[in-house]
Amino acid sequence: MKIVFYSMGKADDALFAAAIHAYGKKINFYLSFEAEVLPPGKQSSKLPQKEQKVQEGKSIVQMLQPGDHIVLLDDKGKEYTSMEFARFIEKKSLSVPKRLVFIAGGPYGFSEEVYRLANEKLSLSRMTFTHQMVRLVFTEQLYRAMTILRNEPYHHE
Repeated sequence: MKIVFYSMGKADDALFAAAIHAYGKKINFYLSFEAEVLPPGKQSSKLPQKEQKVQEGKSIVQMLQPGDHIVLLDDKGKEYTSMEFARFIEKKSLSVPKRLVFIAGGPYGFSEEVYRLANEKLSLSRMTFTHQMVRLVFTEQLYRAMTILRNEPYHHE
């Protein structure tokens, strides 16, 4: 199984980008992992919210492949502790044959098309984070899940 993480927005903060890259390299020690930031469309910030979500949705759909298991990072999704998230990843590694795809949407969420394609929704927190923070928190938690599953000392109860 390969884990793919797509996120909408800009990746313009070098400190965040460096930390996310570092966690991505660590994750690749355990399994195949790819993270990609999908840039917002031209003039998208000037569009009404609904049109912006539709435009972002088209970018997301273009990246998907048949057989992908899609998990949206969404504030209405299921919340997990780090241990529970590790078990979630473990279960998916046994049931998802190709790609487990996590997607962080734009500032207004996802288009209806993307919601229809999703298999599940996951919430990182009930708090609101910047897109840069979401990328960092997600990659760190994925790395933490890998160390939990390998019984390594990174995570402490």
